[in-house]
Amino acid sequence: MTSNLTKEDILQILTAKDDEIIHYMAETAKYRENNLISYSKNVFIPLTEICRNDCGYCNFKKNPEDPHAIILKSRQEVFESLKEAEEYGCKEAMFAFGEDADEEEIVREKLAEYGYESMTDYVVDICQMTLDETTLLPHTNGGNYSYDDLKRLKEVNASMGLMLENVSSRLMELPAHNKSPGKNPKVRLETIENAGKLKIPYTTGILIGIGETVEEIADSLLAIRDVYDEYGHIQEVIIQNFTPIPGIEMENSPEPSFLDMIRTVIAGTLLFKDTDVSIQVPPNLNNDTAQIFLLCGADDWGGVSPVSPDFINITSPWPGIDELEKLTNDAGFELTERLCVYEKYINEEWLNDNLLEKIANTLERQ
Repeated sequence: MTSNLTKEDILQILTAKDDEIIHYMAETAKYRENNLISYSKNVFIPLTEICRNDCGYCNFKKNPEDPHAIILKSRQEVFESLKEAEEYGCKEAMFAFGEDADEEEIVREKLAEYGYESMTDYVVDICQMTLDETTLLPHTNGGNYSYDDLKRLKEVNASMGLMLENVSSRLMELPAHNKSPGKNPKVRLETIENAGKLKIPYTTGILIGIGETVEEIADSLLAIRDVYDEYGHIQEVIIQNFTPIPGIEMENSPEPSFLDMIRTVIAGTLLFKDTDVSIQVPPNLNNDTAQIFLLCGADDWGGVSPVSPDFINITSPWPGIDELEKLTNDAGFELTERLCVYEKYINEEWLNDNLLEKIANTLERQ
């Protein structure tokens, strides 16, 4: 199945004004199957803050010489975070970390100290520990991976993710990505496609406000749709807005306008209207405007944690679950908790027996 929206159609949405926007908002409502807005109760665990990329909008990456940087969490530190998350009823362990951190000697030394040869060895073991010793389901988001590494990670993850951000190679010349080889769109698309070949339930999305044009937003959404049509593994598409933070290279860059976000969410919704792919908008990056995106077709809040901050966007705290429910209900919708892997992927085609058993036990406890 392929979308019947062309690039020209998407560009019309992305440049819509006045009553055209109202028309497109009403159009999204026609394709909503129910009034449910989902979220995943998670714990966000940054395994390392060392990263080979140096994005102009990032405040997550730390210098290896920074005395406060997380070089590499120990197994015990991770385990303690997981057990605390259990007490809060979290079901997803979201492991995020800098891409190819083991290119840095200080990380390789820590890996050797802990008994690992590579970051992949370490992450596989952390995910296996999560499955064996806790009630949580692992979701790994650590940048690009080779096909072979993805194959190993598939066995111990209920789902995985990687933001495409944008398909334009032009952004590699701008402050957003000019010091970030891992943000090469060809490399990122290859990772996302390999996840599809391996049948890994997957989250991806775009980042707007980092110097892209509306044409490049359209191209990026269409690229995600093309990958979905080929492999069917994309369970949700995030529409994320750049938010300036003091101290980052792009701290004085303008963030996308409220209308930019409205148009992009509508475009994503209508592009995927004939699928069961969710459109997600992070509520902590849109505190005052989050509700309107539900009226533009968004149907998922993403991972929300009652126990840990959003380390990627440290200045933007998540709303409490009660607050999120109030926001959702006030807009005329119903908040519902989901797992990090969507229901359509909970079968033998996508997950191994160990993961399926773990998920069954999780669902029994709900």
